[in-house]
Amino acid sequence: MIRVYTGKGKGKTTSALGEALVAQSQGIKVLMVQFLKGSTYMGELYTMGRLGIPLIQFGVGCRWSGMIRTGLRHCSGCGECFRQNRDPNVALPLVAQGVEFLRTQIEEGDWGLIILDEVSHALNKGFLEMGILQELIGLKPEGLDWILTGRDMPEELLPFVEHWWELNPIKHPLQAGIRSRRGIEY
Repeated sequence: MIRVYTGKGKGKTTSALGEALVAQSQGIKVLMVQFLKGSTYMGELYTMGRLGIPLIQFGVGCRWSGMIRTGLRHCSGCGECFRQNRDPNVALPLVAQGVEFLRTQIEEGDWGLIILDEVSHALNKGFLEMGILQELIGLKPEGLDWILTGRDMPEELLPFVEHWWELNPIKHPLQAGIRSRRGIEY
């Protein structure tokens, strides 16, 4: 099955991570690939590796990540990491490398669940063609499930998926000026 987590709210990656933990607990081999996301201070990077779930990033990270990881600095939300990952000169080779990595993993691995985190950004920015994503998903051996995450997931995927979740905020602490918290939001 193919599942999509999209929307303007928090929880898309978190939902995928929850499903990864459930799958791993049942002996299903899980792989998570993050597109255009390369911050090396996110908690999921450390946790997934400790649990035996590879999380591979194809994106540029934050230059302050070392300090943020240790708690000496807080993410200011400057957006530098996002801007770098939107530059075609940076993003196109990273996405192409991610696609080739996935092809190899699908052919050689015995994965039961592959998560393509933030894949919608690569699609929406034109760094990944819809046909290539559909080809990758079509390569899946019997029993391989997919989870696709990211804001503004292209609705042309809707006929190909079994689950589609829209996560949208009703109320969030950021609206009241409360900064993100280490260990909770990142």
